[in-house]
Amino acid sequence: MKNKNVSYLTQAAMIAAIYVVLTALFAPISFGEVQIRIAEMLTVLPIFTPAAIPGLFVGCLIGNILGGAVLPDIICGSLATLAGAVGTYAMRNHFQKLAVLPPILANTLVVPFVLRFAYGVLLPIPFLMATIGIGEIISCGVLGSILAVVLKKYNRRIFLTSGI
Repeated sequence: MKNKNVSYLTQAAMIAAIYVVLTALFAPISFGEVQIRIAEMLTVLPIFTPAAIPGLFVGCLIGNILGGAVLPDIICGSLATLAGAVGTYAMRNHFQKLAVLPPILANTLVVPFVLRFAYGVLLPIPFLMATIGIGEIISCGVLGSILAVVLKKYNRRIFLTSGI
C-alpha cells in the first residue's frame, strides 16, 4: 500500500512538473486571446493513470501563477484543466478516442470568460471561444493524441508497473 501511494504521488508530481516546464518554455503562446498551451497535450494522461488528474491540476495552477496570471485565471483556468482531466479519465475505458474532448470543451467554455472578465478583453466571446478552441484542438486534440499513441505503443508500462 505504501509503495502504491508513493508511486501515485511521484507520478502526479512528475506530471505537474512537466506541465509547469512546458507552460514556462512556451509561455509566449501559452497565455492570451490566442493561445496554444502545449502543456495541455498532457491532458491525455488520465487515460493511463489517475495520478494525472491532481498532477495536471497542480501543474496548471503553478504554471498560471508563474506565468503571471490574475487570481480568477489561476483558479478558473486550473479548474477547467481539472474538469477536462476528470472527463478524460471517465472516458478512458469506453470512449478513448474521444477522451481528448473534455479538456478541449472545458477550456473552450471557461477561458474566454476569464479573458473577458478577469483581463477585460473586449473581443466577442464567440471569437474568443474559437481562438481558444482552435488552440485546444491543436494542443489536446493533435499533440495529445500523438502522445497517447506513443505511450500506448512504447511507454504504457511506465504507468502499469507502478500498480496504479
